[in-house]
Amino acid sequence: MKSYRLFIVLSLSFTAPLAVVLSGCKSADQYKAEADEEVYKVIDRKWDDSFGSKANYRISDVEPDPEAIIIDSNIPLPGVLTLAQAVALATANNRDYQTQKETLYASALDLGLERHNFENQFFGGVMSGYSKNDQTGDEVVFNEGNFGFNRLLTTGARVSTHVAVSWAEILLGNRLSGGVTPMLGFSVIQPLLRGSNRDIVMENLTQAERNTLYQLRAFNRYRQEFVVSVVTQYYLILQNYDSAENARKNYQTMLWLYRKTKLLTEAGRLPKFEANRAKSEALKALDTYVQSRKLYEQALDDYKIVLGVPTTANFTLDAVEIQQLRGTELPYPEFTEEQAVETALQRRLDLVNVADFVVDAQRKVKVAEDALRAELNVGADIAELGRGGVDIGSQPRLDRGGRVMIDTGRPDPINDQVRAVIELDLPLERESEKNLYRKSLIALSRAQRDYELAADTATLEVRRAYRDLREAAERYRIQQEALVTAREQFRRTYAMLQYGQASSRRLIDAQDNFYDAQNAATDALVDYTVAILNFYRDAGVLRVQPDGMWKVNAK
Repeated sequence: MKSYRLFIVLSLSFTAPLAVVLSGCKSADQYKAEADEEVYKVIDRKWDDSFGSKANYRISDVEPDPEAIIIDSNIPLPGVLTLAQAVALATANNRDYQTQKETLYASALDLGLERHNFENQFFGGVMSGYSKNDQTGDEVVFNEGNFGFNRLLTTGARVSTHVAVSWAEILLGNRLSGGVTPMLGFSVIQPLLRGSNRDIVMENLTQAERNTLYQLRAFNRYRQEFVVSVVTQYYLILQNYDSAENARKNYQTMLWLYRKTKLLTEAGRLPKFEANRAKSEALKALDTYVQSRKLYEQALDDYKIVLGVPTTANFTLDAVEIQQLRGTELPYPEFTEEQAVETALQRRLDLVNVADFVVDAQRKVKVAEDALRAELNVGADIAELGRGGVDIGSQPRLDRGGRVMIDTGRPDPINDQVRAVIELDLPLERESEKNLYRKSLIALSRAQRDYELAADTATLEVRRAYRDLREAAERYRIQQEALVTAREQFRRTYAMLQYGQASSRRLIDAQDNFYDAQNAATDALVDYTVAILNFYRDAGVLRVQPDGMWKVNAK
């Protein structure tokens, strides 16, 4: 029982300091804060001003950047939602936007891990135990502690050092002996052939650096596409609203026309079938209005998902936006088609990424070539065991009689070791390396083709956007003129009906033409506005502002 009590006492004496050390370890929140700080230092350093404004890029559970849009996604939204407010809401709350920010964060986090591979990687630990020899009855209570670090150098060398301390109390019958044994170890291994080139050694880190840069570009390209999609959907919903309003006014006109025709019929100035036809047209107009209103309300509900607000939120869009578009001269890009294509090839962030993929593939070929070489490593390790204690390793040593071996304090040259090694691996078996090398060459060819395809696709997108813009501008001009003509035709036909010079059928046709012209004019106006946005986006000159809106960056 005495030995067991001794074991408990000694274990407590050793583990008490350990408990203090462990109590000082970082909490989960501290680790999270440390990761956040490292990630956003990386992102901030890599963010180029040409990407767009550095705002609204931090994930939701960290402190937002100073220029971030802060909006509570749960606030009620009564009243009218302007275009700027809609873009701000979507930027702050859209779920896909949040996912893009998290993807960027994860990329920078991976880069931090690759950088850590070239830093000191510390390790440390303790062990406490009890051992008993059943033959001799000897009992040992032992403790071990070790501390050290490993490090990979850019030359490919791997360095490792450690310091260990063993402490034991040995109970031999009624005698208690023991002591402390320190131990120091150091090792290094340096490749001279395969894996010795600095670029080869750092390839994973280089790729991680570039992956983070790629994700930054991809994120900002996404932001350009995102703001265009949010603005486009806003205008399309307003178009639905305008169509519903036109349908409502058309129904009111048709209802008024029916009543007017009915009075003229009762007065004997028009045949009775004229009133019946007018009533039928009024009912058709009412049905069109009901359907148009449903389409508008459904589109508005769908937009709430884009904005990231509750689907029960009650708001409408600002119809003044359409009126402002009608009342101002819409801008026309000061680009020729050739200038737009050249600008896109130089500045499109997605295209720049694909071009850099070719450079990555070229590096991968060099890495695969290096793996085909012979491997020659030189290394050394030193281990020095101190004196005056018990070298127990992971358990006490026993002599031939089964008794515990006690260090007498005399020098033990066997415990001090220095070793130098040379390792040579001839390239006699490189089957997998050969296959990887051949695949790397194919991957390079594929990357070059992918860039050519991406460049051609970008060129076609710009050319298509330019043609769409020209067509939308011309169509807008035509529809505006058609609207003026249809309005005037309705007025003339109505005047003729008053004097009995036109039938109700002609007035109904004139009203139908006017109604169709109204919708076509709004459709052309929205198409033109969207075509401008698409052209700027495809040309790579759309710059996202901190408030989520956009401007043209022609420089």
